[in-house]
Amino acid sequence: MIAKIRKFFSEVAVELKKVSWSTRRELIDSTWVILISSSILGVFIAIADFIFSKLLGLIIR
Repeated sequence: MIAKIRKFFSEVAVELKKVSWSTRRELIDSTWVILISSSILGVFIAIADFIFSKLLGLIIR
């Protein structure tokens, strides 16, 4: 059992060496893109929700 666990972790280490890790700059740039995109989408959804709720209020009255 312990031999299987050691083999598993050694294989994991080999696979992790093959991974192409992002640089710090790429990570920061990607984070900004996600934050800005999420903010824009949030504002869009808030505006659409406001408009649709006002329209629905006019229709119901």
